[in-house]
Amino acid sequence: MNACLSILIRFVWVGMFSLALGACAQPAVKTTPQETPATSVDALEQLRKEAKLLTPMMQSDLGREFLAATGVLTAPTPRILFRSPDSRDLFGEEAAARLGEEERKALVAITEPELLELFYNTYHGTPLAYSRAIDLLGAAGLTADAGRRLVDFGFGNVGQLRLLASLGFAATGIEVAPYLAELYSHPSDQGPYASGQVKVIFGRYPTEEATVEAVGSGLDVFLSKNTLKRGYIHPYRTPAKPEWVIKLGVTDEEFLQKIHDALKPGGKFLIYNICPALSPEDQPFIPWSDGRSPFSQEQFAAAGFRVLAFDVDDTAFVRKMGRLLGWDQGPQPLDLEHNLSVLYTLVERT
Repeated sequence: MNACLSILIRFVWVGMFSLALGACAQPAVKTTPQETPATSVDALEQLRKEAKLLTPMMQSDLGREFLAATGVLTAPTPRILFRSPDSRDLFGEEAAARLGEEERKALVAITEPELLELFYNTYHGTPLAYSRAIDLLGAAGLTADAGRRLVDFGFGNVGQLRLLASLGFAATGIEVAPYLAELYSHPSDQGPYASGQVKVIFGRYPTEEATVEAVGSGLDVFLSKNTLKRGYIHPYRTPAKPEWVIKLGVTDEEFLQKIHDALKPGGKFLIYNICPALSPEDQPFIPWSDGRSPFSQEQFAAAGFRVLAFDVDDTAFVRKMGRLLGWDQGPQPLDLEHNLSVLYTLVERT
């Protein structure tokens, strides 16, 4: 999930170490630095620096408070993790021990600075890309009162959940990506954080009853960023790869009804999608390029929602954000002028 944010990736592997794994039940780690690793505060300092750049763009108190919360973010509890050199797969000690000898030897140990970078950016880029979505919710009346409950569908990154928890929110993320389950498997990754709470749920919503029960009801916000896209849910052209289609496992009507029932009266449902430009008709269709709402205004209304905004173009705002954050620079710069499309839909439970 959150596949489109991979185009905004600013992920840098730092302080690479080699790994020697024996055939014993628990892998033994031998690290040999290939370069001097950065200090453990570098990734957090970068987030704080970027937050200051974005703050003048915010139009609500909540948006500004969200960015200011970078000042209280803390480094993750140290843990032993290994990564596959050929994929996004991550392995803890127990998972690595279950691999074959050759697979274990190929793993790379994740250093502390690398863990910090991965913890807050994963493979999806900075959590500060959420600031605009949070700002829009603030402009719609959401405030950072203690106990506010927010669910991030396809969260992809614990950073925004911690930022929201720092404002007093009970912030819950739902995901299915196995590597994120391994990354956020330490007990300290969930529970009380600052003045709020963080919870991460790995399962399918709403097709798995355990996931539905874990999410609960009485939500103030149900947020989907770069997950609920028309291109993923109802592609109007055949995708280049069938596995790029997201199957919710229920009808549109059932999905919307489940979200309606999970929200409290007046609760907000925001779909916010950052995409590349829509795939040209003469080229293979990339599902994440179609960020339109997968649900119609009529479907929202039938499910008991009041439509506040529908497929609003927010490209200009994110283009400016991307330039401030340097997305158009570096070895793989993004063409923010021609290859960016941003749309959002905001509805409210009546």
